[in-house]
Amino acid sequence: MKMKTLSRSFRRDLVTYGMVVVMFLAIQLLSGIGMLTNSLSGQLVPICAYIIMAISLNLTVGILGELSLGHAGFMSVGGFVGAFVSVCVGDAVPGWLCFALALLAGTAAAALFGFLIGIPVLRLQGDYLAIVTLAFGEIIKNLLNSFYVGRDASGFHVSLKDALSLNLDETGDVIINGAQGITGMPRSATFGLGFVLILITLFIVLNLINSRTGRAIMSIRDNRIAAESVGVNVTRYKLIAFTISAALAGLAGALYAHNFSSLVAKKFDYNTSILILVFVVVGGMGNIRGSIIAAALLTILPELLRGFSDYRMLVYAVVLIVMMLFNQSPQLVAWRRRLAARLPLPRKKAAAGEKEV
Repeated sequence: MKMKTLSRSFRRDLVTYGMVVVMFLAIQLLSGIGMLTNSLSGQLVPICAYIIMAISLNLTVGILGELSLGHAGFMSVGGFVGAFVSVCVGDAVPGWLCFALALLAGTAAAALFGFLIGIPVLRLQGDYLAIVTLAFGEIIKNLLNSFYVGRDASGFHVSLKDALSLNLDETGDVIINGAQGITGMPRSATFGLGFVLILITLFIVLNLINSRTGRAIMSIRDNRIAAESVGVNVTRYKLIAFTISAALAGLAGALYAHNFSSLVAKKFDYNTSILILVFVVVGGMGNIRGSIIAAALLTILPELLRGFSDYRMLVYAVVLIVMMLFNQSPQLVAWRRRLAARLPLPRKKAAAGEKEV
């Protein structure tokens, strides 16, 4: 029975990987024959970043069962740290190594923030946790808006006042310029690299879900009291999920930052956190495939609806409501199950003396 369960989960994961590969090949084919507009082509890397964000937030919201509204804060940490590393070491190392270091630095910084914030925050539940994580995201954004970092012959200088307070010499330059953010990053992010990072994210999250740690995390989501009664360390496993989720958000932020030559903190505001949460909710809580599809579809949908002119966002809202009803309405869910039961799909019958599972 155990081997059968593992085999079923492995096949399910293979389908998820295969879906991502098919999407990548389809987009490459459309790009090769010239059917992608310049606007859609420019959105490919942000779509990859949003998919990684949706998967990582689903780990917290869907798998762990805790509502987080500050995920854009971890994305901003990863983006700014990654961009800072690229600007500092871009002239000293090859481009591919610079990008790799930026990704690692952004991921590590976001994981550290997730760990430090998760220690006190994860003792809260429900609305209290959502409010605190929302406050964290806004605090990070405002700190980055008032953060100045420069470099000259004597080293790095930091100020929370203005660029003049850095007291740089004639050879110095400002790297982080408050609300103006960071400029001069190499645009090293590509759709192919984004695809590889999505696969790495899926590998981490799916293996975590199927592991003993993942089962402990899901037991906390289903019944915290029952999990504690059988010896599950609730704080530890919640912290593991939250830290991994923050680290993957930092990875997405570093990827996102390297799609532009400049980066400002206002790109990671409250609306970004809500947008990522919408991807998770529309795709289905705990449904990794649904998060991937929702993130890709809802990111390109405003561009596809440009023909509606002033009514574009109205149509977008209607499509969003229809998708929510289709995925979450009990009547439509039951209808989909009845439809699937009528399809002539091959079904395995239980052997004599065995019960179907």
